[in-house]
Amino acid sequence: MRNKLLYIISSLFVGIVIFQSCSNEQQLNYQRYFVNGKGLYEKNCQNCHGANGEGLGKLYPALTDTMRLSKNKSILACIIKHGISGKGVAADTTLITQMPGNAALADIDIAQIIVYVTNSFGNKQGFYDQGQVGDDLKNCR
Repeated sequence: MRNKLLYIISSLFVGIVIFQSCSNEQQLNYQRYFVNGKGLYEKNCQNCHGANGEGLGKLYPALTDTMRLSKNKSILACIIKHGISGKGVAADTTLITQMPGNAALADIDIAQIIVYVTNSFGNKQGFYDQGQVGDDLKNCR
């Protein structure tokens, strides 16, 4: 009886350790992307979009509109890599914008920027990996 109890307790302990290690790996991955994305954002995006994602009037859209980011998440990689020009609407404001692309950024860099932007400035949209960037870039128009 005592051996059975010891076996059950040991099995539960091993199960908890395995569950925690998987969970921690996902969280560590998210944190790595977020921290690296912050540095990339500061280097490549902050000059126009602002330190707090506030944008600049009608020239550069704010990155604080969670609904707009969520709705357009599948084209963010295309915009970062290839740029965008023309008129757009953000928070009921017509923007006349021209954002240059940054073709030098690798898929991992783009994913990290997207994780940072979509989880900062009041946004909480979770993880986005480099595989998703590759898939989204295949669908750029």
